[in-house]
Amino acid sequence: MPAPIVLAIAFVVVIFLFKWINILNEYERAVTFWLGRLNPVPKGPGLTLIFWPFETMVRVDLRTITMDVPPQDVISRDNVSVKVNAVVYFHVMEPAKAITKVANYMYATSQLAQTTLRSVLGQAMLDELLSEREKLNESLQEILDRHTDPWGIKVTLVEVKAVDLPLEMQRAMAKQAEAEREKRAKIIHASGEFEASRQLSEAAKIIASEPASIQLRYLQTLTEIAAEKNSTIIFPVPVDFLQTFVKKL
Repeated sequence: MPAPIVLAIAFVVVIFLFKWINILNEYERAVTFWLGRLNPVPKGPGLTLIFWPFETMVRVDLRTITMDVPPQDVISRDNVSVKVNAVVYFHVMEPAKAITKVANYMYATSQLAQTTLRSVLGQAMLDELLSEREKLNESLQEILDRHTDPWGIKVTLVEVKAVDLPLEMQRAMAKQAEAEREKRAKIIHASGEFEASRQLSEAAKIIASEPASIQLRYLQTLTEIAAEKNSTIIFPVPVDFLQTFVKKL
């Protein structure tokens, strides 16, 4: 047999061997088609023989995929326009369904996540978007998982990352928070005044029952003033003493 023919045959054999012999990683599976018909059992991992051209394969990654949902314009139930973005975690459970039941499971999951995000968050109030994210995340995950289950995809987690409020709403919420803090400050101040007045009332009752205690209190005050080396001394005049002069006048 001439050498060129032998080289041509060897070249063809090498091409077929490269097509037939495939190495799949631990996290990969091969969805194979024999003359266009699906093989129900995916192949892999490890050494996998694909008898091309009669048999073809599609590699499927089984690892968890992190998909970023771009910011969506959402109008809440109380008619506040906000921008919300999220992140979706999912992985392929059944490779055969992921290839045969939907044209592009990555694109389909992304579009479904965007529409579901707008739909679910549009039914919530603004306060719920800001304070009850855990409940909204669970609702989003349940809806996405239910719709992607026929595709052989499991949605494990959905997290709302950020809620961007309009500038006017941020100012309004800042004013509300400031007013709330002022309200609490006034309540605390009034409570302190009430407690102080009650203590003063109790002290007045004690002093009224023991008149000598006011003189002791006066001497203690003078001692405190003298300790600070002040040249001014305050001498209290009893109100009853002044009333006597007013009556005579």
